[in-house]
Amino acid sequence: MSFAVSYLTDLQKTLASLDLPKVDQAIEWFRETRDAGGAVYLCGNGGSASSVSHITCDIIKGCSYQRDKKFRIVALTDNLATITAYANDVGFSEVFVEQLRNFATPKDLVVAVSGSGNSPNVVKALEYARTVPCRTIAFTGRDGGKLAPLGDLNLHVPQQHMGRIEDAHMMMLHMIAYAFMDRAVE
Repeated sequence: MSFAVSYLTDLQKTLASLDLPKVDQAIEWFRETRDAGGAVYLCGNGGSASSVSHITCDIIKGCSYQRDKKFRIVALTDNLATITAYANDVGFSEVFVEQLRNFATPKDLVVAVSGSGNSPNVVKALEYARTVPCRTIAFTGRDGGKLAPLGDLNLHVPQQHMGRIEDAHMMMLHMIAYAFMDRAVE
C-alpha cells in the first residue's frame, strides 16, 4: 500500500470517529453569537494558528459578504505586532488572554484549537473566557489535554497523529463556515 493510500485510509477512520452532533451544536452557537451581536474570537498555535486564521477569512468573506447578517470574528493569531509585544514583554503564554481582556464580553464565543490540548497560551485564553463568562469551544486531539474540560463544547479528535488531528479540525471548521456559506443556516 502506498503512503498516500495509507494516510487517506487512516484519515477516513479518523473522520468517521468525529462527533458530528457536536459540530452541529458549534454551528448553532456561531449563529446564536452572530444574531446576538456577539463576537467570535479564535486562537491556536502553529498549524492551529493557520487553521483559525483561514476559517476567520472564510467566515468574514464567505459568510458575511453581501449578506444582511454579518459575523464579528477575530483570529487572535493575526495581529503580529500585538503578539510579539506581549511575547517579548510579558510572555508567550499571555498573547491571547491579554487580547481577550481588552475585548471579550459575556455575549461572545471563544474558540481555542490545539492538537495536543496543552498549549499554555490557548489554555489560559479559555480559562479567562470562562470567567467573563463567554461560551467556549475547544478543538482538541490526542487525550484532549488541559484544554478539553475548559470547552463548554469539546470537538475532540481521538487520534495521536498531529497531521490527522489538524486535518479533522480544519474539516470541522469548514463544516461550521459552509453551513453559513451554503445557506444551510441563515
